[in-house]
Amino acid sequence: MLNTIPSRFRLISIIAVLTACIFFLQSCSEQDPKNTNDRKQYLIPDSLLKTLTIDTVKQAELVHAIVLTGQVDFNQDRQVNIFPLVSGNVQDIKVQLGDYVKTGQVLATVKSSEMAGYSNNLIVAQTNLVAMNKQLEASRALYKSGLASILDLTTAQANYDQALAQLQMVKRVLAINGNDTLGNYVVKSPLDGFIVQKFATNNVAIRTDNGNPLFTISDLRNIWVWANVYESNLDKIHFGDEVEVSTLSYPDRIFKGKIDKIMHVLDPTSKVTKVRVVIENPDYALRPQMFASVTVTNTQHQQAIYVPSTALIFDHSQYYVLVYHGHGKANITPVQKLSTLNTRVYLNDGVLVGDQVIASNTLQIYDQLNN
Repeated sequence: MLNTIPSRFRLISIIAVLTACIFFLQSCSEQDPKNTNDRKQYLIPDSLLKTLTIDTVKQAELVHAIVLTGQVDFNQDRQVNIFPLVSGNVQDIKVQLGDYVKTGQVLATVKSSEMAGYSNNLIVAQTNLVAMNKQLEASRALYKSGLASILDLTTAQANYDQALAQLQMVKRVLAINGNDTLGNYVVKSPLDGFIVQKFATNNVAIRTDNGNPLFTISDLRNIWVWANVYESNLDKIHFGDEVEVSTLSYPDRIFKGKIDKIMHVLDPTSKVTKVRVVIENPDYALRPQMFASVTVTNTQHQQAIYVPSTALIFDHSQYYVLVYHGHGKANITPVQKLSTLNTRVYLNDGVLVGDQVIASNTLQIYDQLNN
């Protein structure tokens, strides 16, 4: 009987200790979630809130935009290579590389034995025609007096016609070469434009089989831009798509044009194909060989939501925006990007039209919300 009393006391003590532990654990479990929520909740301070830009999710026609690299080039339909038509020595070059010339302007003179030969042929043909004309007149007089046959008259007429044809041919050849009878070939510009290539120098000997032209003239009021399109983007490029071109020389200026040709051959090394853009260049701002950034835009008449580009955050291979709910409260919302055009970013989902998004200091607030 005496031994059972301590056992009862020990049992009561153990039960009391276990009960206290249970109450303590329950108390901790009730308090931890509250503390956790308090730690995760972040309110944007009023001082920061006053400086923020809050924008609204809007809807508009979806415009696809692709940025390509490119290079300015001559418009080869408005470019002329001037090759020598005669052999000789170049004299008195009047223009230099980069000069602007007009149609008919003299570029250089070529002293040519061929031109002297053409002049001599002209004199011979003129003299021969006069002789054949005298012979024809004599044959006609003799025929009328009965001293010549019809065959003699016919032969004299044929000789005259041949002499006349020979003179006309010599004149045409001389006209092609400038009609100069002093042994000079005068090189003239066939169009208005700039001297973009110059291979001629004074006193250099030239031949008609030269591989290089004397001059190349191009009208730069209308130029081409060749853009590089990778294989993965070919389905997004179409004939007639609107194009905006910018260059390092004019970063704040946009040159507009359209795609008017798509090559159907891929470069075997770079795996790109070329597309051609025609751009008006009235002030000659764009120059051949300039590097260019080419933005191609097209639409499929499809509506999509968009936000300003400053509202978009990219982290861990995912795009996010910060949706603002008022009273300093915001939350991180994942979104799917469709396309970018200037300051607009088109989205597939994640937000709704009318939602408010934070469009400034986004990274700072994003970090606070994550922590």
